[in-house]
Amino acid sequence: MLVLLKQNYEALSREAAHIISNAVRSNPAIKLGLATGSTTIGVYRELVRLHREEGLDFSRVVTFNLDEYLGISPEHPHSFHHFMLEHFFAHVNIDPSDGTIASDYEQYCAAYEADIEGAGGIDLQILGIGRNGHIGFNEPSSSFASKTHLKVLTKATVDDNRKFFAACEIIPRCAITMGIGSILASKRVLILATGGAKAAAVANAIEGPVTAYVPASALQFHANATAIVDEEAGSRLKLKDYYRDVMEMTELFTPGRSS
Repeated sequence: MLVLLKQNYEALSREAAHIISNAVRSNPAIKLGLATGSTTIGVYRELVRLHREEGLDFSRVVTFNLDEYLGISPEHPHSFHHFMLEHFFAHVNIDPSDGTIASDYEQYCAAYEADIEGAGGIDLQILGIGRNGHIGFNEPSSSFASKTHLKVLTKATVDDNRKFFAACEIIPRCAITMGIGSILASKRVLILATGGAKAAAVANAIEGPVTAYVPASALQFHANATAIVDEEAGSRLKLKDYYRDVMEMTELFTPGRSS
């Protein structure tokens, strides 16, 4: 896994947007898998800026949302459909999905997988990471072979999500998520992490053993995975000096590439 250490959240956001925008320019009909969460807001903000100021064109891009809460409508202010509209889709020339989840969950999940396959697979999948090492809503113990499925959320994840909901609101306990197998089938994966609260999860995912207890550790099997972490999120990595050496040499041998 390529590890890119960035000084802070702003630098992380610019680096991720740089990678995504280059991928869009190289393949205007790219298939993107998109994640939500506070870590991605800066990335989408930068992509919107690139669209407005530099003409980055999303008109042929096809997107697949990584996950969605069960039991709330697409219009709910805390749905991931609403998140993507608010932070990205409403500000660029892209065709968003309607976000509606069918009541037959097994059929919906199978159809979602079929849509991904019919599109030729995901070219670039964007991920965050939970404090317990989850990717998407694939909680600890999730199968590495899993496809899009209904998942019960752990108490830790529900507690982490509590801050986004009003005191009187019921916090979703289940979600639809792309499976780890779905994620690993993507041609390229970009995982982002910021802040000290993610440091243990980042270290376990990148340098720890591959284990279902840390779902993100499955990315060690991916042939083209890049982790972008800020200094706080990367503070428990043992090989930081080596990752910096790799970054330095990569920039040295990449014409026109700046940090």
